[in-house]
Amino acid sequence: MNSTTDVSRVAEEIKKMNLAQAITMALDDAMALDPTVIVLGEDVADKQGGGVFKCTTGLSTKHGEHRVRSTPISEQAIVGAAIGAALAGMRPVAEIMLMNFMTVSMDQIVNHAAKLRYMTGGQTHVPLTIRTTTGAGFGTGGQHSDYLEAWFAHTAGLQVVAPSSPADAYGLLLSCIFDDDPCIFIENMPLYFVPGIAPIPGARVPIGKANVLRAGTDATVVSYSRTLHDVIVVADQLAKEGISLEIIDLRTISPLDMPTLCQSVAKTRRAVIVHEANVDFGIGAEIAAQLHRELFDTLKAPVLRVGSMRSPVPYSKPLEAAFVPTPERITAAIRQVLK
Repeated sequence: MNSTTDVSRVAEEIKKMNLAQAITMALDDAMALDPTVIVLGEDVADKQGGGVFKCTTGLSTKHGEHRVRSTPISEQAIVGAAIGAALAGMRPVAEIMLMNFMTVSMDQIVNHAAKLRYMTGGQTHVPLTIRTTTGAGFGTGGQHSDYLEAWFAHTAGLQVVAPSSPADAYGLLLSCIFDDDPCIFIENMPLYFVPGIAPIPGARVPIGKANVLRAGTDATVVSYSRTLHDVIVVADQLAKEGISLEIIDLRTISPLDMPTLCQSVAKTRRAVIVHEANVDFGIGAEIAAQLHRELFDTLKAPVLRVGSMRSPVPYSKPLEAAFVPTPERITAAIRQVLK
């Protein structure tokens, strides 16, 4: 270390922070950087509690209620107002409390936010970020826990990101806010209070760039959001048997970083994709199709996918635990591609 700056940088890296705190930090920093950044959503202002998951706590007190606005319970109104603000030169961050509630505003998202730049021949931009959360594990049932990322990734004009760590949540959210196209930012309820390495203030994570979290030689395991943590546990266990797994955190779902995925799988020649959403018609299917097309003669085994069962998310705790990808199912898929 040759400077105070280097020492401070290392100190920031070793601090701990949870994902909810990282999101608050990113919103605070973005609002301090640019007066056009605004936040709107149900109960986001401090008078209403600072958000149901407390991700906006303190922001309205610091930046004013004219920039952090609590809204009525109307997802259509929230997204519609945010699109209008984006067209008028603002950088709105709209919070939709749960991902299932995004369905209420699909017309605004799919037919307007995603298409306006195209429909105007590039004359208008929609610098809109929609934050939402989901995830099984809290017994919130079938109308509050679905992973619907494939719906949005299927829509041209939308970028979709899903961080798995506080540092990535901070860096990706900053990148989304200052991007000129609409971004869907997916948070995970079970990860909100899991500590991780704190982000470096101002450090952005590029949209569309996957992270090779761990190098390995026997197989590549691709995941994102909460299930990545299960993959890490499985990799640690299999390492005791001498099995070396390369782990890739996708971070951005759309656009996919296929060059990074192909480079890894070309080396290991085997791949397993793990996500919480249903396996059928999911992100894993798209990745598998592209890997088979690009690396058909290289692969030693078919690419396998591990995801949730084709069912609404159960309310029952035992059923919910069996519904999501388990370490046992992830391990079984890895062993199968290694045969």
